[in-house]
Amino acid sequence: MGRQLVPLTLDNLSDLPDPCRDCVFWELDPVSGGSAARAGRAAAEKEAWISAVLLEWGSCGRVVHVDGEPAGFVLYAPPAYVPRSFAFPTSPVGPDAVQLMTARLLPEFQGQRLGRVLVQTVAKDVLRRGFRALEAFGDTHWTAPACVLPADHLRAVGFKTVRAHYRYPRMRLDLRSTVTWKEDVERALDQLLGAVQKDPALRPL
Repeated sequence: MGRQLVPLTLDNLSDLPDPCRDCVFWELDPVSGGSAARAGRAAAEKEAWISAVLLEWGSCGRVVHVDGEPAGFVLYAPPAYVPRSFAFPTSPVGPDAVQLMTARLLPEFQGQRLGRVLVQTVAKDVLRRGFRALEAFGDTHWTAPACVLPADHLRAVGFKTVRAHYRYPRMRLDLRSTVTWKEDVERALDQLLGAVQKDPALRPL
């Protein structure tokens, strides 16, 4: 089985699964995101966001291929590039952290340790840039695929709550801990990434 992990660019944006390809939940503030979706501009806004982040900050995602087929992806960026993050009651993300925005493994590729590969690659990239942690907003009431990651799954892979909330706690992963994950954590990573699938309707906070 051949695996290839490549940076996300405009050239391979089409490798993101539907409807993630056109999702701008994190890339725009709630009002702008809703307007873009209603006007049919979401795909163009997604491209514009990726282009701007690539130019100003650098790589903001990874795509993993298995035997030439897209198998999953992860998106991450400093909170200054993630307008939606400021709408959460537990914001802001810490100044020494990068936000894990969203990620997904397609069901047929789960159970192959690809979750670990994706997150460890992100960890190495973020550490190289001088950051110490990944932070994410969890959803304690998660029941169906959506952009906000399930809090229970984040906790299972090592994230700790740094600001509690009944619905959207802000959670943090010390990047140094990603080097020595055990098999149970690897399985939890597959569950975490497999659970993330964008609902076509933008969910209000």
